[in-house]
Amino acid sequence: MHSKGATTSGVSKDGISDSSSALKKNSKKPKYSRFTQQELPACKPILTPGWVITTFIMVGIVFIPIGLASLFASERVVEIVHRYDDACVPRNYTDDKLSYIQSSQTNKTCTKSLIVPKQMKSPVYIYYQLDNFYQNHRRYVKSRSDKQLRSRASEDDTSNCKPEAVTGNNSPIVPCGLIAWSLFNDTYGFSVKNKVLDVSKKNIAWKSDQERKFGSDVYPKNFQSGGLIGGAKLNASIPLSEQEDLIVWMRTAALPTFRKLYGKIETDLQANDEITVVIQNNYNTYSFGGRKRLVLSTTSWIGGKNDFLGIAYLTVGGLCLFLAISFILLYVIKPRPLGDPAYLSWNRHPSGNIN
Repeated sequence: MHSKGATTSGVSKDGISDSSSALKKNSKKPKYSRFTQQELPACKPILTPGWVITTFIMVGIVFIPIGLASLFASERVVEIVHRYDDACVPRNYTDDKLSYIQSSQTNKTCTKSLIVPKQMKSPVYIYYQLDNFYQNHRRYVKSRSDKQLRSRASEDDTSNCKPEAVTGNNSPIVPCGLIAWSLFNDTYGFSVKNKVLDVSKKNIAWKSDQERKFGSDVYPKNFQSGGLIGGAKLNASIPLSEQEDLIVWMRTAALPTFRKLYGKIETDLQANDEITVVIQNNYNTYSFGGRKRLVLSTTSWIGGKNDFLGIAYLTVGGLCLFLAISFILLYVIKPRPLGDPAYLSWNRHPSGNIN
């Protein structure tokens, strides 16, 4: 009996030993290291009232001057904005604007006068602004072929360009896709005191786009040759890398209201000058309720006229100063004693082992 009990006990011990070694072997517990156990030296700042108040004051001191400088720079920008899509429609087509813009028999020429409010030093940038035009629509954004735009060898790569991919006889359209097909085609001519102002279209596109995204060996082919014309036509003898109007248009906008650079006037415009603008109102925005604006603008070190950046800096800076003053008053009127940092867990147990 005794020997049998001993044998049973021995088997039991061996079984426990085997099972524990198997558990250790199959365990997913990572190897111990100070990194995995988060025991490496670390900066653990204590946010005392002094540190908090000083930080808020420093942020306010830095942000408020930046905000004021941004606002002053934006105020120095001179901008003229003129909406012309409604004003350029003849009276007899007021109730049927779509027929006016789609007809090849109607006169699309429109003459407007703009007054320069302040001196505008060159270069004066010309933009066209479109409202309610969703260039960020998924199907619209995908309707292009970047390979085709880069290389002549890929002119047959039109798989993403439908419905403007190929002609009726299956010849590829270059550039293909809805983005290129809908290229903006209104034109503007400017004159002051019967003197024509030259509009420069040089360097209006990003240089990186010209060099990397549009090939110098790619020429327009079968473009706007179908029955339905979407927008401007392209000169088939000029490579895409030099067609800057197209390059500007192909950089799609993220929002439904956007501006794109049309050109530059390299002449100073004096205050109270009357600019005569001859507009060719060709682009159809009437079918989807869009609006068109002509914008003349100078620039500053922050770009065009935009008060948002300055207001944002002033708001954050002012809020930080307000919080700093509030904390100072609170600390003076009703102070609270600071606890002893020695009782913090990471000071009581530097190795990270709390137990």
